[in-house]
Amino acid sequence: MKTLTFAIAALLAATPALALDGKWTPEQVLEIDPAWLKEQGLELPPSALWDAARGTGLLVGTVNLAGCSGAFVSATGLIVTNHHCLFPLLQEHSTPARDLIRDGFLARKLSEELSGTTIRVDIPRRFTDVSERVLASVPADADPLQRLAAIDVRQKELVAECQKQPDTKCKVAVYDEGLKYTLIESTELRDVRLVYAPPRAIGEYGGEIDNWMWPRHTGDFAIARAWAAADGKPADRSADNRPYQPEFYFPIARDSLAVGDFVMLLGYPGITWRALIAEEMKERRERFFVRREDVFGEWIAHLEQASAGDAAGEIAVAANVKGINNRYKNAQGQIAGLDRGRIVARQMAADDAVAAFAAEHDEHADALTARRTLRQLLAERERSWERDFLLNLIPMGIESVPGGIPPLPKSLYFGATLAHHAREQAKADTERAAGFTSAELPQLRDRMRREQQNYFPAADRRVFAALVRRALALPKDQRIAAVDAHFGQIDSNDLDAAIARMYAATPLLDADAREQMLAEDLPSLQARKDPLLDFAIDWDEDLRALRQRERDWASRSAIARPIWRRAVQAHAGKPIAPDANSTLRVSFAHVQGYAPRDGVQYTPFTTLAGLLEKHTGAEPFALPEALRTAAREPGTHWIEPALGDVPVNFLADGDSSGGNSGSPVVNGKGELVGINFDRVWENVAGDFGFNPALSRNISVDVRYLLWLLQRVERADELLQELGVEAEPEAPKP
Repeated sequence: MKTLTFAIAALLAATPALALDGKWTPEQVLEIDPAWLKEQGLELPPSALWDAARGTGLLVGTVNLAGCSGAFVSATGLIVTNHHCLFPLLQEHSTPARDLIRDGFLARKLSEELSGTTIRVDIPRRFTDVSERVLASVPADADPLQRLAAIDVRQKELVAECQKQPDTKCKVAVYDEGLKYTLIESTELRDVRLVYAPPRAIGEYGGEIDNWMWPRHTGDFAIARAWAAADGKPADRSADNRPYQPEFYFPIARDSLAVGDFVMLLGYPGITWRALIAEEMKERRERFFVRREDVFGEWIAHLEQASAGDAAGEIAVAANVKGINNRYKNAQGQIAGLDRGRIVARQMAADDAVAAFAAEHDEHADALTARRTLRQLLAERERSWERDFLLNLIPMGIESVPGGIPPLPKSLYFGATLAHHAREQAKADTERAAGFTSAELPQLRDRMRREQQNYFPAADRRVFAALVRRALALPKDQRIAAVDAHFGQIDSNDLDAAIARMYAATPLLDADAREQMLAEDLPSLQARKDPLLDFAIDWDEDLRALRQRERDWASRSAIARPIWRRAVQAHAGKPIAPDANSTLRVSFAHVQGYAPRDGVQYTPFTTLAGLLEKHTGAEPFALPEALRTAAREPGTHWIEPALGDVPVNFLADGDSSGGNSGSPVVNGKGELVGINFDRVWENVAGDFGFNPALSRNISVDVRYLLWLLQRVERADELLQELGVEAEPEAPKP
């Protein structure tokens, strides 16, 4: 630890005004020079953020919520996160007659709070390094697949032993493909209820036009509450439950926030690609993001066109359209950022420098072989790249497509999941694939029910047909057997009609029937002679074959990548945060603007004045009348003196990524000053590397939320629960 601390201190001495780039694990926080952190603005001792002896600390006030981040902000279980993170909960309770997506929601009493069918909150309790225990399980003479199998078994054993503790959820997090293994213990709260979400016109102000852009004026915030049994333990939804009382929460800041102020970004970033070698980054640029943009652009058009004018249909596809739109524009930003920053060329130069270093240091000589192995694996994957991309659009069970992409078409997801579940049930529980064990069955049922709410037949059929047409156009050496078997002999002009007949004849799309089918084995599913289900069963067979190929690739990469990364770290001579993997991370930052291009300088705050200036009356710039009226006389309580107005959004140089949506942004005292919700366009490709000049995250200033709660919503009781004193009403003349 002393060596690592010294290295960080030496690094920072040369650049005291810059953020320490990286998404740092809680354990790494204690390895950073506390004197530097204090100099930057941290007023708490690092041990208050993370207590190594207990394996916990203030950081665990940050929760994992439905693939997003969130934060406890009261002793009564209130959680702040993003509007878009609780969007599925709004959708679940919306109807054409009561459209909460459009109108928003506020519970003025505990009894009015709305529960979610599948939403969960994970609260981390302890982090334990189990690297030695995991790697000790590998036999000395194991080949790559045997090695990976031994590691999998040991991880399952560690999780099973850990989960013998009551009310405990465990997982082994893998960092940089095996450089480190950490056992994470958490508490999963199953009763989560919506307290407040603004109207869509506020929560999505600016829509896709402003998405990933600055300046921004979006109220992307929402409030939920975690509930538990009377004894504080996790429980299913019940009238007997009580608001959960967290051990740690972030009080709302009372001080102003200004340019240059120190902040911390806390959360669960999902995936980054900084540990890739240059050739792998090139594959992301030239193939992966290009194909994503192409496919998702087509899907968005199908979903929107098929549901246009149908109120129920528009509600059903809303969450999927929102999620896919976000990834569609992200793909465009990744391509632009990779090109603008010449990231692939820069990474190639960096890789060559590491290779030269390894050639001169015998202890890292094996890194040269590791680099060749990674290149060889990429070449193998590229031989079936187009086919594998299409197959991977359909996740299995509770797994997700990387980047949080919703499974589409739903029909194929439902059928393939049933087929995979049936095949896995024939195995011993300990041998089943992740997501299909007995303990995970309730979560699988929840996921299937949740996706039913996103199902709209006309839209799903169009996406299904689009997927089949793409598969039929694959080159001869990359065919998907299931597609050829079921659709290869159908004339292209008859394809839509054939698919419509399949949809009309299947019980697969009925939630109750599908629930019963979860109990059936594979022969029983096949005996139904359901054309749509039969296709899904065969698709699952192709997908399982892909998973086997991926496992072979992963087994060899899991040996090569850690060897290469050790050489990278040794060459750097400084600590390097591991790639994001949906585990708790910390980024240290400062509030500041940036220059996106020559002659342009962006300031770090936007205000109510700018919010009103953007209003046109037409979506996505159509503010509710109640907000516009209140903004004309905003009061003085929430105004930032340096701005002379209520701040709406702000920038900081936090190192963020997907999964940081809803991340609390806290000051040096550990108080909430904002809620992260986006990055700037110039930083979309920050997943491949941190650029201190352009890496900026966008957050809602908490004062905008508080102003809205008081001056627009008149939610004084909620403000009081947040520990905030409302502005006194002005005396009437």
